[in-house]
Amino acid sequence: MHIAVIGTGYVGLVTGVCLAETGNQVICVDIDPKKVDLLSKGIPTIYESGLEKMLQDNLSQGRLSFSTDIENADKKSDIIFLALPTPSAEDGSANLSFIKSVALQIGPFINNYKIIINKSTVPVGTVELVKRILQPNSKHEVDVISNPEFLREGMAIADFMKPDRIVIGTKSPKAIEWMRELYAPYVRQGNPIYFMDEKSAELTKYAANAFLATKITFMNEIATLCEKVGADIDDIRLGIGADERIGKRFLFAGIGYGGSCFPKDVQALKHIAKENDYNFQILEAVHTVNENQKLSLLPKIEKHFNGDLQGKKIALWGLAFKPNTDDIREAPALLLIEKLLGMGATIAAYDPEAMENTEQKLGKSIEFCTDPYLAIEDADALIIATEWSIFRAPDFEKMSQLLKD
Repeated sequence: MHIAVIGTGYVGLVTGVCLAETGNQVICVDIDPKKVDLLSKGIPTIYESGLEKMLQDNLSQGRLSFSTDIENADKKSDIIFLALPTPSAEDGSANLSFIKSVALQIGPFINNYKIIINKSTVPVGTVELVKRILQPNSKHEVDVISNPEFLREGMAIADFMKPDRIVIGTKSPKAIEWMRELYAPYVRQGNPIYFMDEKSAELTKYAANAFLATKITFMNEIATLCEKVGADIDDIRLGIGADERIGKRFLFAGIGYGGSCFPKDVQALKHIAKENDYNFQILEAVHTVNENQKLSLLPKIEKHFNGDLQGKKIALWGLAFKPNTDDIREAPALLLIEKLLGMGATIAAYDPEAMENTEQKLGKSIEFCTDPYLAIEDADALIIATEWSIFRAPDFEKMSQLLKD
């Protein structure tokens, strides 16, 4: 199939590369010429395991290209994915300005029947909104459908190539037929494609992320209670994870969730509920608890140093919001850094992939180290903020020699 993917952020780039991998002709479009130039040279603009080789292979074999020319991509393609950012507005709602703008742009270039796919996480009713924008500007039949992504950063290639399910919101028989054909190579083992109405598909993505955020937050609350009563959160995790109704995943306690999805989607779902005169009390609590959890290590640190962090060197392992990504959006580590610097501490940090992004955001306010052990040299304390696998079995003898205490 001939496909355009508009937007080469995390979702758009992974989507474009993986669609090309199964033989489709894919044009990825972005307004940033520097990003287009890098990607055209096979240089990925995000870190994702397995992405670089797949990107380079499909470029060299002529199935994948990158462009700033939205008109050319639109005219050459039968299916157009909208993989555009929907950041949180001040009131928590999803900002749809990018989607509206692109819908206005592509309408006049539609030269035959096309399927427009909302891949972005969008509020209920966005498919209808895009239809209303397109109809006055297009002379040809268009189906607008919802196809939310369920990609985990760090596992996105595997998630796209072998999805546990695909959700498609449309009632168009023609669109259903085309989407079955498009996704057939990815569900050969029998994993389901769920066809539903557009609004249900749009809400499915929010519901999934909000539920996972709730699960994480619940375990963090239990972990706090464990500390107070002397119980072991890891034993409890095993004890409840064996219950098939609960499952083993998303039960690890930590310092709160971050990233581009959970915080934004929890806020957006709260806003959708509010617009429909419903107080989503569970999500209110999830958001509040998670914001507090990001700073849960600070009282422990302050207590250890009797409230005086002036001049203390704090080593920090992990900057990304989760392992196997360079994404620092809403990362708890950044909030910890802000608070510690405000208390007079200095920070020496290491992360396998996220240091460049962090330096772009924080500048030279902290020290970036090329090795985890360089970060802890003469440090008064070590915070492990991201569960990268390389931190699971460190050299404790070497650590005891490098740390002050």
